[in-house]
Amino acid sequence: MIGASLAGMAAVQSIRASGHDGPIVVVDPAGSLPHDRPPLTKQVLAGQWPLERAAQPAAARLDELDLDLRLGVAATGLNADRRSVSLSDGSELEASALVLATGSHARTLPTGSGHGGPGGGDGSAALPSGAFTLRTGADCVALLERLEAEPARVVVIGAGFIGGEVAATCAGRGLTVSMLEAAPVPLQRVLPGGVGGFVTELHRRNGVDVRLGVSIEALNLNGDGSVRGVALGDGSNLEAEVVVIGVGAAPTVDWLADSGLTLLEPHRGGGILCDETLLAHPGVVAAGDVAAWPNPHFGGELMRVEHWENAVDAGTHAGRRALAELGGRDASGGGEAAEATVGAFSSVPWFWSDQFDSKIQMVGRCGPEDEPVVVAGDLTGDRFVVLFRRGDLCTAALGLNRPRQVMQARMRMAESLDWDGVAALF
Repeated sequence: MIGASLAGMAAVQSIRASGHDGPIVVVDPAGSLPHDRPPLTKQVLAGQWPLERAAQPAAARLDELDLDLRLGVAATGLNADRRSVSLSDGSELEASALVLATGSHARTLPTGSGHGGPGGGDGSAALPSGAFTLRTGADCVALLERLEAEPARVVVIGAGFIGGEVAATCAGRGLTVSMLEAAPVPLQRVLPGGVGGFVTELHRRNGVDVRLGVSIEALNLNGDGSVRGVALGDGSNLEAEVVVIGVGAAPTVDWLADSGLTLLEPHRGGGILCDETLLAHPGVVAAGDVAAWPNPHFGGELMRVEHWENAVDAGTHAGRRALAELGGRDASGGGEAAEATVGAFSSVPWFWSDQFDSKIQMVGRCGPEDEPVVVAGDLTGDRFVVLFRRGDLCTAALGLNRPRQVMQARMRMAESLDWDGVAALF
């Protein structure tokens, strides 16, 4: 098991639940079991929960899972044909079956003295003091320490779900917050038709300075290398003692460059190309943020999903798939028997985001050409549901403060994406 976060540990639990009592090795570069991420941007960052309360579900079961847990050790290379993994401690691990669940890492921005100097856009370079991404428990603790010092201004770069949650939490702490977004509308890459505009109004009503269509040249630094603000594309500068970068994440697959696996280009969504059962190579399965697979429920559309629910569901499926590979390969190494036993991973993606006193939920996956249809409330209010239509299909449902109706849509879409069937709920 390469990766001990949610998807990897869901796979471990699935393998044990299926009756496998053989050795399971789990490798992760973190020094402790990675935390559950949803509370990090909300309850923990708000100071309402201690970090320990954000432990992922498997943390309480480590003893009974009987794992060879190797924390603080990173995978640095893979030979897929041999199912052999090179580790950062210089050792090599050979396995009968592998699950790859290395997740994603946060993207960052260039840093400089206000002149747009080079930086770690891929997340590989260290951030200057006062600049943060938020993916791990350690990230959250470091940012929380700065927020407790009550900085004069916090700048959040990116108005996606992570940026929006961080901005809402910081504003809830009584801090002055500016949220900067390059697109003219928040969530433009996720929601077609300008539907994401409600995020702007939600934050402005709660005192956040939201600036759209803003380009970022660089992080401005003080003489000691700490952040003093952000250089904007129009030549102006925005002063800030704390800058949080929420411009998305990239799948952690660089270590697989010469592995023999097929890695998708960024413009195709990135990640490890799998078949519909999450098999990437004989004996090698992927799950969670790194897995791109043709989702049968959406007509074989290639998907890579970064949300909590998908990590659990895909990890559970991947565990069964790896176990089937372990016992189901024929003499030639093929996985036909295993594939027939486990079947395809068919999923309706679902996620939620809590910002201020509002709950945003989305089911499905819409495309840029899908038609948004408001079926309950209206986009200028604080409660609505939007369905997204593609011909005779309902590809997604978005709700603001309408949890019961979104869950009804989710159950109906799990049965069928037929437009009339979903729309009839409203």
